[in-house]
Amino acid sequence: MVHVRSLTEADHALVTAAVSQAERQTDGEIVTIVAQNSDAYHDAGLHWAIGAVFLALSIVAAFPGHFRDLFAHLIGSWDHDIDDRTFLTLLLGLLIVKFLAVRYALAWRPLRMALTPRSTKRRRARRRAILLFRALAQGRTRARTAVLIYVSLDEHHAELVADSAINEKVAPVVWGEAMAALIDGVRAGEAGRGMADAVAKVGEVLALHFPRSADDALSDLLARLGAE
Repeated sequence: MVHVRSLTEADHALVTAAVSQAERQTDGEIVTIVAQNSDAYHDAGLHWAIGAVFLALSIVAAFPGHFRDLFAHLIGSWDHDIDDRTFLTLLLGLLIVKFLAVRYALAWRPLRMALTPRSTKRRRARRRAILLFRALAQGRTRARTAVLIYVSLDEHHAELVADSAINEKVAPVVWGEAMAALIDGVRAGEAGRGMADAVAKVGEVLALHFPRSADDALSDLLARLGAE
């Protein structure tokens, strides 16, 4: 799969034209967002660091004698044994070093993203899409017929969130072709084309269930004339 890092100016123009064309046929409104990522996932790095500490503790608990001998050798103890206080102090130091090593290694974003579970990335992309829908699309039309198409590039994930009036008439499975077109475009390294194809298919569904009304078309014409 080709990894898309961002959209070009040509991609933006292609998507904008597709949205304009689709909205000429429907009262619905289509909002498109392509984000680089949906979250920083710093908590994932923290969880891995804590997990490394627990793993180290488990290994020490399973082989305490081996680690006592190792610590005694490291500090050069002549008795080939160390007291509990020294042993626990050295163990604490080892765990702190292990925690910090893993934590700072995962400060490198590519590694952190690679070690974040796919299910976590999908949930956060979905949550981000819903938040953006509520902020940018929900309620923007009188009949609540807005649709958000959201792509999160680093997560390799796309979401389609529809307004309440659309969900009452259109089953989620209907959006399958639009999402497939979008994903195919992204996988081919042509995110702009994929988004434009998805917009066109969403527009077809909206035009079927929410065709452009006369008053909406007139308002749009007057707005364009006023802008001129």
